[in-house]
Amino acid sequence: MRPGPHSVTKVLGGATAAAGISGDSRWRQWAADLGFPRVEKVCVVLLDGLGLAQLRARSGHFPFLRKRESGELTTVAPSTTAAAVTAVGTGVLPGATGMLGYTVRHPETGTLMNMIKWDHEIVTPQVWQQMPTIAEQARSGRFTAIGPARFVGSGLNTCALRGFRDVSAEKLSQRVDAAAEILKARAADVVYLYWGEIDHAGHRHGWNSWEWGEEASATDAELQRLASILPRGTLLIVTADHGMVDVTERIDVASIPRLREGSFAIAGEPRATHVFTHEPEALAARWREYLGERAWVVLRDEAVGVIGGVSERFRPAIGDVVAFARGTAAIVDSASQSEKSIALKGMHGSLTAEEMLVPCIVEVV
Repeated sequence: MRPGPHSVTKVLGGATAAAGISGDSRWRQWAADLGFPRVEKVCVVLLDGLGLAQLRARSGHFPFLRKRESGELTTVAPSTTAAAVTAVGTGVLPGATGMLGYTVRHPETGTLMNMIKWDHEIVTPQVWQQMPTIAEQARSGRFTAIGPARFVGSGLNTCALRGFRDVSAEKLSQRVDAAAEILKARAADVVYLYWGEIDHAGHRHGWNSWEWGEEASATDAELQRLASILPRGTLLIVTADHGMVDVTERIDVASIPRLREGSFAIAGEPRATHVFTHEPEALAARWREYLGERAWVVLRDEAVGVIGGVSERFRPAIGDVVAFARGTAAIVDSASQSEKSIALKGMHGSLTAEEMLVPCIVEVV
């Protein structure tokens, strides 16, 4: 599955056009594509990790959301937070921003960079991700991003949300209150509210767990409260960056000579693995033979087509061979990944519908 015509890349630009803010000439078409009406104020809620499949399968935990018609969007490839949140914030695909996975190999130094826990000594976010954000492209308007304090000035926020005024709030209830207060005070035209706890619960316990269900119910209740306290006439948009798969099999490259042979670096994540090698054809053949239907193994040229919009600058950052996991398998590397990350129950990054399809719920409250 590849990003379709109705992609998460259109959400923030479309929301900005819906609020009457000028910018990219395509934004008004994006708003029309996604059914965003003309309003004065917009609140965009991004629920990290809530795929459309999860929302539908566990709809009992979402009495507020399930009563509202959900549009279907595709996220980006790879279907992971750094790539997708930056795509939402800029309106362009990861191939143009360089946010190509959880970890990305720097094409000049060979250093593995973590796109979430940014190491500014390797390269600064502004140097790595040079595409302008929606706020930077807007010719007017006031933008506010609400999230945890640790995100203020972080590498990911810098890449995705430059030009937004940051407001810190830890609990979802506090973020809901802040969004309503900001819009009532007309301190912003577009508010972006991020919530990551559904994703965290899925990673730790799996999205089929009771722990995930409890987090889902608590989130839905706060979204219902948000809709009730936003100023009348506000456009409320609820979407997500990706879905999730509960992993049942972990294939450790470090312990399997046929997979390890010929590789000199592994980046990406367990559901979208970038392998760097001097013998791509031979390595890809071995990986295809060993993995069979458990993964779709492609060479760089084909991976470039899947990711889309890849600039020449970032082309070398894509693996010589890329493996997109199928089913519920994960390709891990105990030589470079922590035991904690390998043990995660829920994972994402690949091209399955469970990971790629996300909801887009639109309502003027």
